[in-house]
Amino acid sequence: MKIGIVGLPLSGKTTLFNALTGSRVNTTAFLGGKNEAHHAVVQVPDDRLDQLVDIFHPKKRTPATIDYIDLAGLSTGEQKSHGFSDQFLGQLRTVDAILLTVRSFDDAAVLHPLDTIDPQRDLKLAEAEFILSDLAIIENRMARLEKQMRAKKADQDVREHVLLQKFKNHLENEEPLRKVEIADDEEALVRGYQFLTLKPQIVVVNIGESDIGRENELSRDFLQTGSNQHTLVLPISAQIEMELQQLSEAEAETFRRELGIVQSAMSRLIRASYDLLGLISFLTVGEDDVHAWTIRQNTPAPAAAGAVHSDMERGFIRAEVVSYQEFIQRGSYAKCRADGVLRLEGREYIVRDGDIINFRFAV
Repeated sequence: MKIGIVGLPLSGKTTLFNALTGSRVNTTAFLGGKNEAHHAVVQVPDDRLDQLVDIFHPKKRTPATIDYIDLAGLSTGEQKSHGFSDQFLGQLRTVDAILLTVRSFDDAAVLHPLDTIDPQRDLKLAEAEFILSDLAIIENRMARLEKQMRAKKADQDVREHVLLQKFKNHLENEEPLRKVEIADDEEALVRGYQFLTLKPQIVVVNIGESDIGRENELSRDFLQTGSNQHTLVLPISAQIEMELQQLSEAEAETFRRELGIVQSAMSRLIRASYDLLGLISFLTVGEDDVHAWTIRQNTPAPAAAGAVHSDMERGFIRAEVVSYQEFIQRGSYAKCRADGVLRLEGREYIVRDGDIINFRFAV
């Protein structure tokens, strides 16, 4: 899973990136004119994996991971012309979800580039640019389709044109495409375009220390502006979280208790990302490796097997399945088998979060 962190300059994007990844990237790097994105891979915390490692003592422990990308924001010149660079938009189209950072903290030493603190305005500014970018792609594609249909009116071209016209109408009404109901066959038609406003979005409201403890109230206020099922809002103090990352675990835990922070920013964002994208993890175990695999909800067993290896999907026979809770209660495959909780599932089985699976296959 790849998540792109975006926002206006001095919104705390890179500070948040450091907080999530434990990196020590210079938070003013983009202000010097550099446009190279910062990348970091973060392991997904999973207590289930740790418990299984204690039982199997494998040679290797492999958690699920998230790839975070910190992208340059608007430069001063771009703010005046109201536009993101093509390089920025191209990088952003490769991500699975957008993490949009909007500034809510006030700091006289770090002035907002637009002079005032207004997170709602900053959100609308960013979304307006994403809408314009998607509109440009749609208009260009519709023009090509119309040319093709004048020569030969193919059914797929007609269906795509109708769908793009529907998208165009929504965008012209300043509505992001994530608010549009799209059928599976329609989504397949436009998947390759990687529309920015169709991507799931996490809005991080970057708060100051004085607002810690008011997160639920701030989230409710922000959600009143018209959020939807493909958008989540999380108030986080990026500066405090970055400082916590630089402490020992014991020191950080003490500091969190003093501030009233129940969960780290990384844990909150990872859980939010999984929920937003509809992701779950299943597990494979053995002496060589205890491994967490990330798949989408409602994935059938053969496709889950393909996440491990394409041969497993191609030659899928059965899945030997036990839930994590059932396994931990018994502590061994032999006991699970004796109690009848280890079961064989076929091609129609939908994998559940926490399933421990051994795939049977032949190629």
